[in-house]
Amino acid sequence: MAQRPTPTIETSTTRGPGVASRTLAAFIFASRWLQAPLYLGLIIAQAVYVVLFFVELWHLLENVIATGHISETEVMLSVLALIDIVMIANLLIMVIIGGYETFVSKIRVTGHHDEPDWLSHVNANLLKVKLAISIISISSIHLLKTFIEVGRMNGGLVHDSNGNVIYSGEGVFWEVAIHLAFIVSALALAWIDKMSQHGPGAQKRKSSAEFVTVRLPAGTQLPEGAEVVTHRS
Repeated sequence: MAQRPTPTIETSTTRGPGVASRTLAAFIFASRWLQAPLYLGLIIAQAVYVVLFFVELWHLLENVIATGHISETEVMLSVLALIDIVMIANLLIMVIIGGYETFVSKIRVTGHHDEPDWLSHVNANLLKVKLAISIISISSIHLLKTFIEVGRMNGGLVHDSNGNVIYSGEGVFWEVAIHLAFIVSALALAWIDKMSQHGPGAQKRKSSAEFVTVRLPAGTQLPEGAEVVTHRS
């Protein structure tokens, strides 16, 4: 039978922080709750997008009922507008839940049947990558709407029913360039996240996880099989 490794208990002769230091640290740590109203504000913004979704849906149904028919292009543009709203709402949910879990407090929904798969291992790097991917998806919807509209481009310009210019060749070029910039940024974030998981710091954290280090008051009886390591700074 293999012998289990002996736990290591580290003792330190250095003095702990004073009362003022602990009070200041507790005050700074509690300041994270200042972000809570920001997430409540995003929840209100989410409600606004729900109302906007049904307004857009009503406009689509109203056009069908009023005219009796609607072109495929108009249906596609309306559906893309609805998908755009849904994608932004998903982005808000990710920021609200992931940001609150990462920077404010644990939500404690472990084991809940509706718990998102990504919430169990969310961190700042993962949240940034997922946000970048969501932004790319939203940008793709806008770019697809632009490509549909430029199909009726005349002389490098697209006009609305009032004669106003809504798209131009130069504008489309910059939309594509910005979309590519989003993609490059997402790839860079994903690469940085991957490197941080395989860097020297990650290996050090992995090796240190094999030991359990605790502080015990003087004179406390040690657990059976524990080893004392005296640390002096």
